[in-house]
Amino acid sequence: MAEPEPDRSHNEITANTVADVWMIGAVHGGQHFYQPVPAPADPLREAAEDLARAVRAQWRAEENRLRISAPFPLPVRWRRADEVPTDHWANIRCRPAGATAGPLPLDGELAKIVEVYRRVPSGRLVVLGKPGSGKTILTLRFVLDLLDNRTGADAVPIIFSLAAWDPTAITLEDWLVSRLRNDYPVLAAGQSSAAELVKDRRVLPVLDGFDEIAHGLHAAALAELNATAIPLLLTGRSEQYAAAVAGAQVLSAAAVVELADLTPADLTAYLPRIARTDGGWAAVLRVLHGNPRSAAGAELAAVLSTPLMVAMVRGVYSDVPGKDPAELLDRGRFGSSEAIETYLIGAFTTAAYQRPPGPGHRRWDPELAEHWLGYLAWHLNRLGKPDLQWWQLGDSLRRRTRALVVGLVSGLATGLMIAVMDTLGTGSVRGLAHGLLQGLLTGIAFGVVHWGALWLAPGALEPARVRMRLRGPPGLPRAQLRQRVRWALAIGLLFGVASACVRQVQTALVLGAFEPFGVLVVDAIVYVPLFGFAGAATALVTGWLETPLDAKAALSPTSLLRTCREHETIRLVVVVPVFLLVMGLGTGAVVALIRAPAAEFGIGVLWDLPLALMVGASTGLSAASGYVLSATAWGQWLALSRVWLPLTGRLPWSLPAFLADAHHRGVLRQAGSAYQFRHARCQDHLAQAYQARWRSTRAKADRN
Repeated sequence: MAEPEPDRSHNEITANTVADVWMIGAVHGGQHFYQPVPAPADPLREAAEDLARAVRAQWRAEENRLRISAPFPLPVRWRRADEVPTDHWANIRCRPAGATAGPLPLDGELAKIVEVYRRVPSGRLVVLGKPGSGKTILTLRFVLDLLDNRTGADAVPIIFSLAAWDPTAITLEDWLVSRLRNDYPVLAAGQSSAAELVKDRRVLPVLDGFDEIAHGLHAAALAELNATAIPLLLTGRSEQYAAAVAGAQVLSAAAVVELADLTPADLTAYLPRIARTDGGWAAVLRVLHGNPRSAAGAELAAVLSTPLMVAMVRGVYSDVPGKDPAELLDRGRFGSSEAIETYLIGAFTTAAYQRPPGPGHRRWDPELAEHWLGYLAWHLNRLGKPDLQWWQLGDSLRRRTRALVVGLVSGLATGLMIAVMDTLGTGSVRGLAHGLLQGLLTGIAFGVVHWGALWLAPGALEPARVRMRLRGPPGLPRAQLRQRVRWALAIGLLFGVASACVRQVQTALVLGAFEPFGVLVVDAIVYVPLFGFAGAATALVTGWLETPLDAKAALSPTSLLRTCREHETIRLVVVVPVFLLVMGLGTGAVVALIRAPAAEFGIGVLWDLPLALMVGASTGLSAASGYVLSATAWGQWLALSRVWLPLTGRLPWSLPAFLADAHHRGVLRQAGSAYQFRHARCQDHLAQAYQARWRSTRAKADRN
């Protein structure tokens, strides 16, 4: 006979599991009703889920744009790299002390990459291959397949480009945290989520491009990778990795596989399917399958042994009508496989711009497009990095050139603003001359500010990954807000000193008299503290209005640029009223305090509210616009990438549209908040072509 159910009061709680808690919700009609109470939310798990959604959306779109699965993926295969030095298999298989272990079966193909990775108990796998052998395809497929089968407890796979890592300057974990905050809004607000995700191993690093780490740092990179036991997938070129481990140490507990070449049999079904018609592929395939194979067939087979070159062939011959791939068999034109590869990489960009533009995109002249892309490739090679970030497009210019351009643009903008306000306030065209003169002087000051920021605070020229909101809780933590207010106070005081000096120089130029104990002293006493207070008040208000970006989406170069533009525009809208109130009302209060003491020294201090308000509005506009142009990422982009570089012919005037179109055409790919060239070989080819044209142009100019 079953025991009667014990009586429970409405305050009693019964827990069946740790996660499911049941409590009495009501008693009605002599029956107890129980309602489930959900377990407390786990913020870290929610952050990981948001991150997983953003990563999936980002790389799914990139896979479609690169047409990796259209009409079907190339058969990327690999085998265990037994000839490359590796750690003991007992370590790879996480066996206890004294145990022995043999190799794991790691051979596989693209659809099995997650399955093969999960065979490695340590969770550390190295994928090697020659240039263009399919490492990018494999990492992309690995991330998407792992996300498609991910449970809430699994780590989120994130692709990180190792070319941006200096292992002697920052630890691996700190670098991963900084990159997460850089590329994903959910982790970009300065909160601890990124650090906690990495520390709790809820992020699986997919480290792409070991060979792209700066020369001489591979041993340091291996040492830093071995300083942690976090699971990872690492890719690199076979020769560079083998040389690094031979000269230093192996990657601890890591299994190593090497990508295999494509064979003519792999291309038999693929090449005809990527063409609208036969397009000459039948003749090419006959030569590739020839037995014995001709010299031309052997060279072309060597070229088409990598997915990169197959993608180049597809872009050159299948996407542009009227091109016959049989020309690649002409040994008189192409004497070697290297010559064929060089031709295909160069022709790929030209062919990309011969295709009709996509919806919402414009047609670009192929020759000009190649010139602009060549400058961008040269810019990246000069910086030694693959990430094309819009706020760094001027970094390859000399520092003094950048400061001069920023100063000129800042001075022109502030001068026009002051001129308009002075003309409206005084009703005289003398305000125009006054504004342009003051703009010239302040432009010099802002050029110095930009030069100083490049030396002392380069982080200030990074884009702010926040947006402005008019309601809701404050976006910045109090400690960060206090630090910003202190910096703004210091900058405001310095700007007040500069403003007083500029006004003195302006007075001397206009009136022909220098009055150090008149205008300069009064301006220093009145304006310096007010500028400091106005700067602090502006930082306080803007900091209170800031909030993190949308946590549900990955950051793209276009969205980040748009967000920064909106952020700085709202900053201008906020700064002007703050300066107007502080300079207008504050000037009256300060003047009331110093009028009597100044009279004892024979200095007359005059003041009226309309004049003070006009001064506050004009200084607010000039200070805010000058600050935005000289000390923010968007201002640097505006002055250098939207004015100077197009003016000198290095880049197009419609640069955002050009970059978005190059991405749409497959010349560029997106990696978080940056663009990258389709492959490092494409970047190098375009950079070399740009340098060759530049040398030729300079030589012609010297001869003339």
